[in-house]
Amino acid sequence: MTAPITESPALFQSERQRRIAERTHADGRVEVSELAEHFGVTTETIRRDLSDLQTQRLVRRVHGGAIPWETTNFEPLVSKRDDLHDTEKRRLAERAIDELPEDGSIIIDSGSTLTRLARAIPRLASLRVVTNSLPIAQILAEHDDLDLIVVGGKVRKNTLAMVDAEAIAAVEPLRVDTLFISCDGATVETGLTTPYRQEAALKQAMVAAARRVVALVDHSKFAKDHFVRFAEWSDIDVLITNSEVDPLVIAAIEATGTTVVTT
Repeated sequence: MTAPITESPALFQSERQRRIAERTHADGRVEVSELAEHFGVTTETIRRDLSDLQTQRLVRRVHGGAIPWETTNFEPLVSKRDDLHDTEKRRLAERAIDELPEDGSIIIDSGSTLTRLARAIPRLASLRVVTNSLPIAQILAEHDDLDLIVVGGKVRKNTLAMVDAEAIAAVEPLRVDTLFISCDGATVETGLTTPYRQEAALKQAMVAAARRVVALVDHSKFAKDHFVRFAEWSDIDVLITNSEVDPLVIAAIEATGTTVVTT
């Protein structure tokens, strides 16, 4: 079992729920009364948290507590992820506009940061855009001058993105000017990672399809090493990140040949 840790009762609901999900997956089962004491909140609050997490398919409620859902990683619904680190992600998206080709083709990967990039693309931009993200496709469908191509496949309900074998098969023959991609974790030693094998395979296909790769990675993703690596830093031409990232980390990434831009 996970060793008891004294928590601040002033945690935001989203952060408390994140820690509850992580603890459930680490321990295999959690108890309502124990969680209430651990976080310094009422048992009613914990029951509401568990109900929210069950709606997100992160835990299953059982008598007196909860057990893990099928997945082993905390992944909030896209609507909740969109609220995290909003200011930082907007800065990355606005800076990434400078990396758009003047007239050509791009792939935009799924993710909350890249959804902000889609919102920032000028209405008069003339581009061919490929994406596997339904939210991004919906945003760009309103641009009259864009040629929009949506990669098909099974939709992941948490992210509203297509990441299965059908999506990979659609991307593999492509050759585009620029790929805009993100990740769940990034370290100097490993590169860019995600917990999900199918998502990693699609990202690898996207990287292979692009002449130039631009990664948008906010500071919260650094020092996290997930299950599958989909790109080394040598695969990334430009990294756009926040100034909050450790300068030593930035210097190490630049030493691999990647251009690092901080906002």
